[in-house]
Order: sequence, then structure tokens, then C-alpha cells
Amino acid sequence: MSPDLGAEVTRLREQVATLHGELVRYNLVAWTAGNVSARVPGADLMVIKPSGVSYDDLRPDNMIVCDLDGVVVEGDLSPSSDTAAHAYVYRAMPEVGGVVHTHSSYATAWAACGESIPCHLTAQADEFGGEIPVGPFALIGGDDIGKGIVATLSGHRSPAVLMRNHGVFTIGKDARAAVKAAVMCEDVARTAHLARTLGRPVPMAREDIDSLYDRYQNVYGQPGVSATP
Repeated sequence: MSPDLGAEVTRLREQVATLHGELVRYNLVAWTAGNVSARVPGADLMVIKPSGVSYDDLRPDNMIVCDLDGVVVEGDLSPSSDTAAHAYVYRAMPEVGGVVHTHSSYATAWAACGESIPCHLTAQADEFGGEIPVGPFALIGGDDIGKGIVATLSGHRSPAVLMRNHGVFTIGKDARAAVKAAVMCEDVARTAHLARTLGRPVPMAREDIDSLYDRYQNVYGQPGVSATP
């Protein structure tokens, strides 16, 4: 591994370890469930958390480096059980730089119902550009989950998919953007659930959704600064 590539891997180990703390901060995970990964730019590699390790014990030095077939390149622990799914997404979607998986309560409740989240909120139009779709059921361990993610999100504006009977997967241009999408997905899912308990949510016009999405993606925030915090 070249010095430049080694420095980038070190940076991503630190970032991925830190971003797992954001999943805890926003109550998106329980116990050791959930994971964040990041593609290593310029190499067929990714960084992902180890399997079954407490969030309190995650550190940059125990993040795992894998190739894009999910084979461990660096690290003494076994990688996440979702490694094959992340690897498939990176192979199939070269524009994706980060993948996140959670079982956040409200969004996963929609996944348990096998139901997409309709777009009834301006915040959802901003971030997701329409509904948050539901993907097919797939067993954990192989790349079937990854295939379902790619099939559902290809050509879709949403960076989040609700995998049926499982949970949430999000993608982004980098790992931080994917974490933001996971946070926003849970926020939207919670509000959509509350709206349904109150009555029948009011539909939004397609042209309004398109306008809001364009504004948020291209105008919102400070010039030259990403909307991702």
C-alpha cells in the first residue's frame, strides 16, 4: 500500500469509527446492530466496522479494511455480517462513497409492514426527492441484500431504502452523507407515523416535491458548502 493510500485509509478508519458514534447519538442502533462503511477513493477497498463489537469499543485501529469482494485486507477481527451487501453496492454503484445500515425503530416499522413512506413532508422532499422506497426481503450474509438495495435505488432519488422485514440502508457520496440520510430517514418515518395516527396525511404535488428537492440540493446552505453537516 502506497504512503498516500495508507494515509487515506488511516483517515477513513478514524472517520468511520467516529461516525458510528453518530448512530448512537441519534438513537438509530441498539446493542451492536448497524454499521457504517466508506469506500477508499482510488482503490477497490472499503473500511467497515467489525462484527459484534460494542459501540463503546469501536476505535480507528479495529476498523476493518476489505476489498470490494468483502475479503479482509487489513484487520484482526471479522468484518460486519453486512460486508457482502456493502461490497455489492460499491461494485454496482461507483458514485457511492458511503453505506449505512440501521434498524432504527420507526423506519424499520415501515419496513416490517413492507410499505414505502409516501412524501407528505417538505423535509422528505428536500432530502429524498419523493417517497422512501421499500426493497425486497433478503437473508443476511451474502450479497442478496446488496442486490436488493441496488435494484431499488437505481434511478431513484432517495438515498434510503427500507429493506422489507429487515431495516434501513442508506447511501451517499461519502460515509458522512450516508449517515445524514439515515438520521433524516428515521426523522421522516417517525413524523409520517405520527401523521397517520392523527388522520390522513395530505399529499404533495409532484411539481412541489421536484421544486423543493432542486432547491435543497442546489441552492440551500452556503455557497461551496455541502448540506451535509
